[in-house]
Amino acid sequence: MTSDLPTTDDHAALIQAIAQRRDRVAFAALFRFFAPRVKAWMLRGGASPVAAEELAQETLLTVWQKAALFDPARAGASTWIFTIARNQRIDSLRRERHPATLLPDPADEPEGPVQADRVMSIAEQESRIRMAMAELPAEQADVIRRAFFEDKVHAEIGKELGIPLGTVKSRLRLAMNRLRAALGDVT
Repeated sequence: MTSDLPTTDDHAALIQAIAQRRDRVAFAALFRFFAPRVKAWMLRGGASPVAAEELAQETLLTVWQKAALFDPARAGASTWIFTIARNQRIDSLRRERHPATLLPDPADEPEGPVQADRVMSIAEQESRIRMAMAELPAEQADVIRRAFFEDKVHAEIGKELGIPLGTVKSRLRLAMNRLRAALGDVT
């Protein structure tokens, strides 16, 4: 780069350098460019100066932590960063519990009482799933647990188990086929 600040074309490359090499120089350049812009955006959105500064720092920290999730094919670097900033602001408002500034989240609304037949159906399904899982070979059950119950990505499972990624995928495919055959109508 010829100047101290990155050009628009460099932003994605800086994020990728952070993702691939945890490049601190790239992060510093990205921070110098985006932190004041995110802070100004937060101030225009009604955040106090202190809150705007904290949110800008939290945003860029999230960029550092989640740089590997950036996909330049899906969004530009500034769009991705300002989406993170927006989410940080929403989270901040929720923590502050300002109901006047947030619309109620439909997920927060209490559900009506669960019908007895639904409770029985769920219990039966859970029992069938447990029995089907118990019938799987240990290696297959292990990758199923890690992938679906611990929400781990395939590469992480392979690393933890010391097996190739292809083996993880094969075990998952075999296990899912066995579970489908054993459970059939469970939805």
